[in-house]
Amino acid sequence: MQGQARAPAAGTVLNALATGKGSAFAIDAYTTATVELLDDTEDVTGAVAEDPDADTRLIETCVEYVLDAHGDPETSGAHVETESEVPMASGLKSSSAAANATVMATLDALDATDRMTREDAARLGVMAAREVGVTVTGAFDDASASMLGGVTVTDNTTDELLAREDVDWNVLVWTPDEQSFSADADVQRCERIAPMAELAFDLAREGAYGRAMTVNGLAFSAALSFSTDPMVEAMPLVEGVSLSGTGPSVVAVGDRESLEDVREMWDQRDGSTWLTTTQTAGTRTR
Repeated sequence: MQGQARAPAAGTVLNALATGKGSAFAIDAYTTATVELLDDTEDVTGAVAEDPDADTRLIETCVEYVLDAHGDPETSGAHVETESEVPMASGLKSSSAAANATVMATLDALDATDRMTREDAARLGVMAAREVGVTVTGAFDDASASMLGGVTVTDNTTDELLAREDVDWNVLVWTPDEQSFSADADVQRCERIAPMAELAFDLAREGAYGRAMTVNGLAFSAALSFSTDPMVEAMPLVEGVSLSGTGPSVVAVGDRESLEDVREMWDQRDGSTWLTTTQTAGTRTR
């Protein structure tokens, strides 16, 4: 009784910290979860392949929620392990990807993937994230993009999906060596830039995702005390560029040749850069 699922990471169009409204897009980098159901224990345990000391409460809680909803009395225990290409605490939605992969892997192990829509599966992962305190907003924007693929626009105060669209973008990611945890973000400072967030939201609803990204990136870089220099370097060459999540990663979208020119500049900075694409399939079981 084993299940497995793979969920994509995501980049930010609009951070939901200021107004509760957000937007994100799935990218071609993945977290895989493997869930084994156990009938000889009531414990749910977890492990993260890249970090034996990592906090596993989120993925364990995701398993527990699915078992509570769709399990049976004979299957009350489980072990979940995640393996990821996505650096943790980098602004690339590693927590949302881990939660989505875990929820879908547990449903797969129960042979119950048809009992829950993928939107509701994402909401379940968001509930778990709120319970364990790894998110301030609930991150339904990030979770929905990772679960459904493409770009999504959401109201995180109600976990409502406002829009979803398939997009075919080239994506450049720069990730510094530092980490930034979403739960540690200065929410009050972010709320002060609400007018800029509302502007970015209006642009996203109109489908002007690149312009929304850039407005968002400039505003939130200032609010969260990140340098705007990488964005300024990229702006003449790309369709959109933004701080992703609460940082520290910066993501840009545009044509591949222009992104390669930006990569040459970003490669001069400490950290890592990589080119990828958007992903439209979302989270999938094995």
